[in-house]
Amino acid sequence: MSESTGVSTESAVNGAQAPSARTKLRRMAERGRYGHDDVVEILDAGLIAHVGVNTPDGPLVLPMAYGRDDENLYLHGALANHLLNSGGGAEICVTVTHLDGLVMARTPFHNSMNYRCVVVRGLARRIDDAAAKERALKLVTDHIVAIWDTSRPPSDADLRATLVLELPLTEASAKVRAGDPVDDADDMAGNWWAGVVPLTTRFELPTPSADLNEGIPTPTAIASVANRTPDTRHYS
Repeated sequence: MSESTGVSTESAVNGAQAPSARTKLRRMAERGRYGHDDVVEILDAGLIAHVGVNTPDGPLVLPMAYGRDDENLYLHGALANHLLNSGGGAEICVTVTHLDGLVMARTPFHNSMNYRCVVVRGLARRIDDAAAKERALKLVTDHIVAIWDTSRPPSDADLRATLVLELPLTEASAKVRAGDPVDDADDMAGNWWAGVVPLTTRFELPTPSADLNEGIPTPTAIASVANRTPDTRHYS
């Protein structure tokens, strides 16, 4: 997955081209996906983005919740958030990764992982307009579970204390690895096991807070994620 950027002259899968030289895959270019639908499908299934930015103290990468529309990715945090303050008006890099399985080869040299990964690079912009900020926060909230409309609305103080960045999706690439190990022909005749160990994340039943007032039902959006995977949490 660390191979997901670099320059290559090879064409992308399905004919889509990388949006920029720095988002082209160098190694395993056949695993590249540059179509908008490919990128947002992986983003929509994700829960956590790792956000990287250069700060005065050096490079910093932190996990963050995110949301999106067709044009932008949205990130939010406290107004004092060091990473977001450093990222506003600066180049940042956001990655979202799903681990789908361990690929166990006949030799550890060929072990791998099945995964889906998106990398988004670009200039992050701080959102100061109150209405645009509230819209972005709704997108971030409902991306995880759609509870914005059934929760207490944010107060003016909440909004003032929150910093929101938008990052265009114009420079985005995806990389996908699936399937069995790729072993050397000589090893395939040997007495060593090879295969895939699938890995799945699944939501369990919601647990009410110990101090929840009696008679408050679990919102449908929260109850509906039980026993689902992140990939299927938005489906009816």
